[in-house]
Amino acid sequence: MTSFTPIPAVDIRGGSCVRLVQGDFARETRYADDPVEMAKHWQAEGARRLHVVDLDGAREGARRNAAVIGRLLAAVEIPVQVGGGIRSVDDARVLLEEGADRVVVGTAAAEHPEALAEWVAAIGAEHLIVGVDTRHGRVATNGWLNVTDVEVTDFCRRLSAAGIRRVIYTDVARDGLLSGPDIQGTAEIARILSVIGSGGVATVAHLNSLAQAGAEGAIVGTALYERRITLQQALSALC
Repeated sequence: MTSFTPIPAVDIRGGSCVRLVQGDFARETRYADDPVEMAKHWQAEGARRLHVVDLDGAREGARRNAAVIGRLLAAVEIPVQVGGGIRSVDDARVLLEEGADRVVVGTAAAEHPEALAEWVAAIGAEHLIVGVDTRHGRVATNGWLNVTDVEVTDFCRRLSAAGIRRVIYTDVARDGLLSGPDIQGTAEIARILSVIGSGGVATVAHLNSLAQAGAEGAIVGTALYERRITLQQALSALC
């Protein structure tokens, strides 16, 4: 049986740990003033990996919370994947040198897919994740603010051809609503690439459904922060 990994989310805006609803910056809930302490909390609770996002960077196209993310990477021992505002190979290299295990690129991949082979060659496919964010089956970019005409499964096939091995699939319409993830969409992508599910996870049953759909893990945010489930319950999810 393939190991399935629930991954706590640490989303950072203005230096604080927050969650958004459906990617809407006007619908923000602040959960902690110090994302570093939150990351240490999830590590102490048994997290095997963390998912960290610079929300300001994702929206503005440049890393905006670099200092706090650097402190976070130095403070925990578990693997951390970092996204938000990573627009160049140099951005990715800096994060990997600071201790990130993987970097997550979304907008850069959607806007310049022809450059992905260069990214793979420069940092290695094992250190690169493409964030496949979608609204109504189309790829969304720039912190989910812009929706392209690119269909999700076609995009994933192009990613695979460029040497990408792993994606995070987020249905933006579900994110932060605790309404359940897009199981069908996740299953379709799992036939093309390794996929981590995201958006709408609220129960252990949702995690089990993602595992059965072929996902290798799931990002869990609001459900943990609102105590709908505990991390220990999430870690019990199996195929």
